[in-house]
Amino acid sequence: MKRPTITDIAREAGVSKGAVSYALNGRPGVSEATRHRITAIARELGWAPSSTARALSGGRAGAVGMVLARPADVLGVEPVFPALLTGIQRELGAASLILQVAPDHAAELEVYRRWHGERRADGVLLTGPRRDDVRIAELPRIGLPAVALGGPLGHPGVPSVRMDDAAAVGEVLGYLAGLGHRRVAWIAGPAVLVRSRVRAEAFAAVADRLGLPGARTVHTDLSGDAGTGATRRVLAGPHPPTALLFDTDVLAVAGLTALRELGLAVPGDVSVVAWDDSALCRLVRPALSAVRRPVAEFGALAVSVLRDLLTGGDPGDVCTSPPTLITRGSTGPPRPGP
Repeated sequence: MKRPTITDIAREAGVSKGAVSYALNGRPGVSEATRHRITAIARELGWAPSSTARALSGGRAGAVGMVLARPADVLGVEPVFPALLTGIQRELGAASLILQVAPDHAAELEVYRRWHGERRADGVLLTGPRRDDVRIAELPRIGLPAVALGGPLGHPGVPSVRMDDAAAVGEVLGYLAGLGHRRVAWIAGPAVLVRSRVRAEAFAAVADRLGLPGARTVHTDLSGDAGTGATRRVLAGPHPPTALLFDTDVLAVAGLTALRELGLAVPGDVSVVAWDDSALCRLVRPALSAVRRPVAEFGALAVSVLRDLLTGGDPGDVCTSPPTLITRGSTGPPRPGP
């Protein structure tokens, strides 16, 4: 008899697969009443927790793979990456994580083919999904189960775990508009990334709803130099923004440096909000207002979805608990106009 999966429990309980994962793993995100109902249904269906290593291996490798197709120097300055690994490893338990850096996506696919051929990984966590991502179609052909870290993708063969970035964008813009800002610029990551598309589309929609005619998006890469250059460019026009929203904490700190070099006060002349509330945001002065995202939960949930996929489930896309805006000294009302 097939072992019940979180998909079966979610169907019986009438809730999302994410809610089932929260309830069964003791994580916040559901009410106590819902948690008790889900666990009762799980017991009725005969569900019992098993070690991740056993569920992943099934007599195979007992390991999950993750390839990072980005320069090592960029990876080294991403403060959220340790939190992601913490969540992944916590959910893996006794299973192993194979981590490798590749120069590009072609090399990444070669790594997947080798892992599958050598039976080194039972499944993989796909980072940085892109528009028209060739990896999404190729991984099912290779025969390697995969869960994408980011979405939604809408691809039946590769479920994704995502955060509600659109809701977070709405919270940030609503906060800035409430302070009186009307000209807000988003220093966004590469336009090819799914997460950049989701955030940029939400930014444009919310700005239109709130009546912010000066809202604009500037795409750049994720390096500190790019953050400095993009900040200088967006402030060079005749009607510069009074608030800047940055796609990462690294971009925000680089932007803060550029603002100081331009002789602009934060938040007196320009308010700054960072995405990803890392230690960097709390150590600089002024401390940065930032969107705090459940990064460790994100990694743990991805492993949980992959385990469900490997044990015969059909998990589909799953969303984490919502991000929240943490306000600090880098945001305030704009200066009165002339």
